[in-house]
Amino acid sequence: MGSVRVERTEDGFVARNESGAEIVMGSGDGLFSPVELLLAAVGGCNIMTVEPLTAKRGHRLARLAVEVSAEKESPTLLRSVTVTYDVELPPGDSGEVFEAVAGRVHERHCTVSRSLQRGTEVRLVLGE
Repeated sequence: MGSVRVERTEDGFVARNESGAEIVMGSGDGLFSPVELLLAAVGGCNIMTVEPLTAKRGHRLARLAVEVSAEKESPTLLRSVTVTYDVELPPGDSGEVFEAVAGRVHERHCTVSRSLQRGTEVRLVLGE
């Protein structure tokens, strides 16, 4: 599916994907923390899947955004992640198509959300 390399730099940490895109992360001002990147991945996966599916059905949403929040169970474990949509429907749209698509995306199509819900195994390989 792909991989991301994360490495320490003089200024913090940077993640790079195979196509060369970079995200700087850390714990200071103007930086995403790793948990915030996880939340962004959940939101991005949902919204980037919902948008083309609703548009394909002729329901181009005037505004489409999500707020993704997490509740901690302990200092190092999340209890829950909540995705809250902020949409503006086009005039005359009842919202039924959006709601159906968003529900299907959440239940069957968003790889990130589904992986969290299922409890995907994370393996550790220690280098030489």
